[in-house]
Amino acid sequence: MSGMGDGYVGTAQDAVRIRRLEKQREAERRKIQELKTKSASAKGQPGLLQFGSSTSEILETAFKKETVGLVTREQYVEKRVNIRNKIEEEEKEKLQKLQQEEEELQLQKRRKRKVKGNSRLSFADDMENGSEEEEDAENKSSEPKRFTRGKFGKDPTVETSFLPDSEREAEEQAERERLRKQWLREQEQIKNEPLEITYSYWDGAGHRRVIQVRKGDTIGEFLRAVQQQLAPEFREIRTTSVENLLYVKEDLIIPHQHSFYELIVNKARGKSGPLFHFDVHEDVRTIADATIEKDESHAGKVVERHWYEKNKHIFPASRWEIYDPTKKWERYTIHGD
Repeated sequence: MSGMGDGYVGTAQDAVRIRRLEKQREAERRKIQELKTKSASAKGQPGLLQFGSSTSEILETAFKKETVGLVTREQYVEKRVNIRNKIEEEEKEKLQKLQQEEEELQLQKRRKRKVKGNSRLSFADDMENGSEEEEDAENKSSEPKRFTRGKFGKDPTVETSFLPDSEREAEEQAERERLRKQWLREQEQIKNEPLEITYSYWDGAGHRRVIQVRKGDTIGEFLRAVQQQLAPEFREIRTTSVENLLYVKEDLIIPHQHSFYELIVNKARGKSGPLFHFDVHEDVRTIADATIEKDESHAGKVVERHWYEKNKHIFPASRWEIYDPTKKWERYTIHGD
């Protein structure tokens, strides 16, 4: 068959089926050719005289043989109709025969496919016999029945958590996103909590004050609030800008961009105490223990930059240095740990 040449992409089973059909059709052609040869002289078989021709050519040839000589109009019409009907019946019979053969081949193919699909199971023979019995019962029964086969699923006792699972991954991603949003909401609530800070304005002497800000406020925002609080009392504070004010906590100068929230969450340490306590308290112990560091918090100092530049060589400004989050001071141990 020409379709099996170069470019054919069917399976081996399709090729076998095509060759089988070719042989059957070749046999039919030989039978028809024999009938055609035997009936070439017969006048009553016009449909076989022009086998292989189109329907119109067969009809015309047969009609010419049937209308030799003089015929009436009624005979002319009647013979033409009879010849056409006979040719159409022959074509229908051929078509039905080919369809029946095709259905039988498809049925055989389905049976083979079932046997092949079940052969990998230990009970393949039982299923094969059962399917054949049910198919025979279907053919014998007047009412069609459908053969249902059980569905084989996964073994629930087998560990499959290491295998890729798109549904599980989607659920985990959704859970991570939910937890992330929940964490962000909680942190935002923490940032909005009030924070009371005890500080001392230092100009060579201490002027202690208390102010309330939010935990999420930056050092720059804190110093702006301090300037507004101190401006009525100190002229130099009224005339300076927030950028010229410094906040010194535990001997470290905290840059303006850092927030109290960062210091609290990271439990930042200074040179002389924690940076995440903003009240003032002393470590009161009846027994001294050198292995436990003192739990003390000192008031942070607010200093005008000009004063610091002028006095940074004098104690206590000589001890101050810029806060660096990456620099770790020795471990700070809370009393009672």
